[in-house]
Amino acid sequence: MTDSSAAGRGSLPPDPADLSVTIVDGYVDEPAHFGVPPYLSTYPRYTAGALVDAGVPESRITYHTIDELRDDRSKHADVADADLMVYVGGMTVPGKYVGGTPAEPDEVRELGWTADGVTLLGGPVRFGVGEENAGAQETQRDDLDYDFVAMGDVEAAAHDLVREGLEGYGNRMRTNEEVDRWARRGAFVVEQHPNHPDYLICELETSRGCAYRCSFCTEPLYGDPAFRAPDSVVGEVDALSDRGVAHFRLGRQADILAYGGDGEAPNPDALRELYGGIREVAPELRTLHLDNMNPVTITDYPEASREAIRVIAEHNTPGDTAAFGLESADPVVQEENNLLVTAEECLEAVRVVNEEGGWRPGDTPETTPGDPDRVTGPSTGPDASPRLPKLLPGINLVHGLTGERPETYEHNKRFLQTVYDEGLMLRRINIRQVMAFAGTEMAETGAEIAQEHKDQFQAYKREVRETIDNPMLDRVVPPGTVLPDLHLEYHQDGKTFGRQLGTYALLVAVPGERELGTTVDVAITDHGYRSVTGVPYPLDVNAASMDELTAVPGINRNTAGDIVVGRPYDSVADVDAVDPGIVDLGAYAVAGDTDVPIPGRDRPGSGPGPAARSSLGRGD
Repeated sequence: MTDSSAAGRGSLPPDPADLSVTIVDGYVDEPAHFGVPPYLSTYPRYTAGALVDAGVPESRITYHTIDELRDDRSKHADVADADLMVYVGGMTVPGKYVGGTPAEPDEVRELGWTADGVTLLGGPVRFGVGEENAGAQETQRDDLDYDFVAMGDVEAAAHDLVREGLEGYGNRMRTNEEVDRWARRGAFVVEQHPNHPDYLICELETSRGCAYRCSFCTEPLYGDPAFRAPDSVVGEVDALSDRGVAHFRLGRQADILAYGGDGEAPNPDALRELYGGIREVAPELRTLHLDNMNPVTITDYPEASREAIRVIAEHNTPGDTAAFGLESADPVVQEENNLLVTAEECLEAVRVVNEEGGWRPGDTPETTPGDPDRVTGPSTGPDASPRLPKLLPGINLVHGLTGERPETYEHNKRFLQTVYDEGLMLRRINIRQVMAFAGTEMAETGAEIAQEHKDQFQAYKREVRETIDNPMLDRVVPPGTVLPDLHLEYHQDGKTFGRQLGTYALLVAVPGERELGTTVDVAITDHGYRSVTGVPYPLDVNAASMDELTAVPGINRNTAGDIVVGRPYDSVADVDAVDPGIVDLGAYAVAGDTDVPIPGRDRPGSGPGPAARSSLGRGD
């Protein structure tokens, strides 16, 4: 990659008002930032705001995702004809994606060659490019043939190119004062996203950088955390909400608990101002989730952390996940890679989040463990409300780190088994192999260890999925759990698959091929290792298909046939007369077009919305 003017292929109009700009979103995935659809990262929004701040009219700025350009080659004309083409993208953690496919290096090069104007490349791509978005590989600073590569912030580079001209370009980092302006002014670009408005969740930044220095992580390369003020983030949400966005995630930070403090200790009052302000300016929001939470903060500051977690759980929407970077339960690996938290400390942090955030909307003090005067968690068993818990921890495990040995896998399995045996809940277990980036300590080790252990890694990963993920998912999402607003994404094997919008949303299979791009409320009927099965909620016994009926626990095809023959029914209770002793359908079904309130939906902080209705006649 180059970091200064390379080809000198053109110049920019002297008046920014005459400038045409195309922003191409190749998607990003970083330890503390996500931007693969349905997520929209901060990069294109802040870049658009920086351009407007520099004098470019909104009407002269075009935004495309890489998937748009793949699907409609005619849109490449916007790349070719722009005075300035800005590409943002880059993956510094491996992943598998449903909503979009991140750009490959060859596609990024093609965009640079297609553009006739000045080209600028930025985002985490500056840290390096791998052969594929997978673990157990090394990356390099590949030459992608752009005039400018922003080795600082791409939004600052775009601003300076427009304001100062090509000679004024510099690899600088933007300031929080600039973000205050650019975050609001760039909100308009969301309206050009192909998922807008219904299937789009905007990533929000509270800070970036990290005070700690784990060996493999790129987040410390941004420096120490610099927190945005609550009114800055709230103002951004206000601007996005005015543009039709109803789904938000506070995902751009290394540790949400450290927000508004000294970088380590929690500041519950700052979180209360942040979350309360978001709720005030976006009262009709549908999703408010977070991502990263550092378990060492909980163990170092237990009481302040408990209060902060309670604040989050009072304001967020159900199904939220706090990703914990344990990385390894092996003390040898922890020592050699500057990892922050021991397995026992992480276990204590899991307990705390379960207690303070692991309750479900609709629970009461009588149905949850602990303090009899307030709702607490972990909320499990037959008395639990049939909703997802408000906030649960997730565990990130990374393999291929320096010092890894066969015993490492046993340490990790013992840790996960202990969590399960204590009756605690984890929303997600993320197991991956390391990517080695220049500038991190892992650059010296590279991917050699991960490659050597790849066979053992695959066997261990399968074992965790079978022995931990499967029963854990049954605990977190037992049959009868209601998931509102499932977005239907694709068809496969006679089923329709969809997800809610939110952090690490569950993949749900619904019987039958339903209209894609619509939403449906579902009740969970069964679970696998990392996905679940559900039926429309409430299911109308007078209209349900055989496949939908047989998906309900306890109903086989013979029983489903008897139910169909006995239609119509005045009530679900009448079904029992057809086949005495049939499973209680009350958790799943109604008879006719009947309103059924979703438990806890009106509880403060659980998210707004009307009561669920039977899907009969809704066309979804």
